[in-house]
Amino acid sequence: MALLELIDLRTEIRLKHSVVHALDGISLSVDVGETLGIVGESGCGKTMTVMSIMQLLPNGGQVVGGQVRLDGRDLLTLTDDEMDRVRGNEIGMIFQDPTTSLNPTMTIGRQISESVRIHRGVSKREAHERAVEALSLVGMPSPAQRAGVYPHELSGGMRQRAMIAMALANEPKLLLADEPTTALDVTIQKQILELIDELKERLGMAVILVTHDLGVIAGRADQIAVMYAGQVVETTRTEALYANPRHPYTEALFASLPERGAASGERLYSIPGLPPDLTAPPTGCRFAPRCRYATDACRASEPQLTGELPGHRYSCFFPVGAVELPSGAAELPSAAPAPEPVAAAGPLRVTVPAQPGPVDAVDAVDAVDGRPAPAEPLLRVEALAKEYPVTAGLVLRRAVGAVSAVANVDLTVGRGETVGLVGESGCGKTTVGKLIVGLEKPTGGRLLFAGQDLARLPRTERRRLRRDVQLMFQDSYAAMNPRMPVRSIMREPLDIHQVGGSAEREGRIRELLDVVGLPGSALERYPHEFSGGQRQRIGLARALALQPKLIVADEPVSALDVSIQAQVLNLMRDLQGEFGLSYLFISHDLSVVRYLADRIGVMYLGKLVEVGPAESVYAFPVHHYTRGLLDTIPVADPLVEKAKSRHGVAGELPSAIDPPSGCRFRTRCAAAQQLCATTEPPLRAFGAAGHLAACHFPLHPPVAEPA
Repeated sequence: MALLELIDLRTEIRLKHSVVHALDGISLSVDVGETLGIVGESGCGKTMTVMSIMQLLPNGGQVVGGQVRLDGRDLLTLTDDEMDRVRGNEIGMIFQDPTTSLNPTMTIGRQISESVRIHRGVSKREAHERAVEALSLVGMPSPAQRAGVYPHELSGGMRQRAMIAMALANEPKLLLADEPTTALDVTIQKQILELIDELKERLGMAVILVTHDLGVIAGRADQIAVMYAGQVVETTRTEALYANPRHPYTEALFASLPERGAASGERLYSIPGLPPDLTAPPTGCRFAPRCRYATDACRASEPQLTGELPGHRYSCFFPVGAVELPSGAAELPSAAPAPEPVAAAGPLRVTVPAQPGPVDAVDAVDAVDGRPAPAEPLLRVEALAKEYPVTAGLVLRRAVGAVSAVANVDLTVGRGETVGLVGESGCGKTTVGKLIVGLEKPTGGRLLFAGQDLARLPRTERRRLRRDVQLMFQDSYAAMNPRMPVRSIMREPLDIHQVGGSAEREGRIRELLDVVGLPGSALERYPHEFSGGQRQRIGLARALALQPKLIVADEPVSALDVSIQAQVLNLMRDLQGEFGLSYLFISHDLSVVRYLADRIGVMYLGKLVEVGPAESVYAFPVHHYTRGLLDTIPVADPLVEKAKSRHGVAGELPSAIDPPSGCRFRTRCAAAQQLCATTEPPLRAFGAAGHLAACHFPLHPPVAEPA
């Protein structure tokens, strides 16, 4: 018998004027020592499933049917007091955001010991000892000391470790992990996922891992359930799902992955449309309106969750992939052949007059010896530095130190080129973007745009040049005034810079909406009325309003589902081809950067440690930090993920107030020697043209200096 079994689970959320049918007939199971992965887009019901298990539903939420059986006991029949004894004791839960889940007024140790005292009935001292033991179990450095600190005093990775310690303090049978690494860097994400795996083996737990990332569960889950619109549409063992997805939605999720596009060089497949409104679910297959194989039969009746093999079930009349035969069977009747897929939409055809395209370096010829000379880059950053003073005292506010956010960074962006800037949170990549667009003033160094030093220009000239550099924000919703309709949001930069007359501005914003694939009716709507992907399209349209030459895109797709992410990335590529745009693309997701970027710069604690052509940096990383980042990228392939070593970038980023001497990465580098502590390594040339890295003991030998 399975440890946990969901049987025809149905959950509703009653609103003022309607009812959301959040879960409709969910049937899943997980055994002791097994990990079940649940994947799907936002709003598909992943989180609602685990919240229904815990009976922690939002206001108006209610389980209206089915069973939740833990060790044979139906949790839905328990009283509130009985369920209280299950939560935190038999079932532990790791929430997505530990910042909002931990009490900011209580120390970490007290929050963990509180759960132990409630469920174990032990003394304060014994509960505190158990809290320290739990913190030690999850790899918290100096656990006795950290038990006395408050949540805000810990880094994101340490807060998540504290959350895991709280969930495991009473050694539960089942651990529910709801997007436990979404807000973390890939290096910390790898550490947390490995920790959950180790604890599962050590404590003999079952785990349900909820995520939107197909790479995260590839090497972690034993079986996977793919959810769409409140239903399970496919479920099987992990290896079978990745080798032979049968449902068109699963196939489309894989096709949307940036690493697939980077490997093939083709456009990403993007799932058209949006998931259905669950206040009025459509008849038939809920994926039919977005499915490239759908027929009238799909829209008329709902397919059942079934399959050729009992271990691989899917709900589709026209499954994709190969027909699976039971072991020893000669042949089974073939499934109905899928209709020919509807072709994905091609590149956008834009009617707005294009700016001059990228300048080829070969066009510029050296007048002295006739050899091609490199074209002047659109943006040149020289020895860029930014420090933030650290002050003390309420009145005098005297400086007692400085945060070294950016330290002597050299970088160029060519015309029509995309340069990706990657690194962990706190490495300085967003600060570089703010310095370039003028939101921050540099402490040192130079910013040259189109050959002109921005710091030396008169204010009016500098303002004119600033029109050519625009910013695309990470959180498009926070970047827009919620009280302004889209028309006013998009007109604002045109009004500020007094571009044309009123009629010309109106025409311009309508053209831009057409460019990013939104209808003219969007002008009358407000930001909250759009999906995340649509808001990011509006943000991109606003950035294009002044016809810039360079767009600094700060994590523009990090908050989007993979299918919506594919739409935005395709759009950015299309517009670059149409307008000759240059991008500085800032991201922590190296697979996204690989798909979009021509060159990649890797930053660590304010320093640029490696830069070069994208394929060269990926295929032949030179710096140990770059190698560590690449090793931590989750790959949507179970064989690759399980073959990975447990090595990577260990520990956490040091403080930028007191960075390590010499090489700043040395405190986390397995190859570090005494030289790394005393001497800062310079950027040196390696392999491909333009591939530079700053390392005393690189993974590959540098290019020999000319005699």
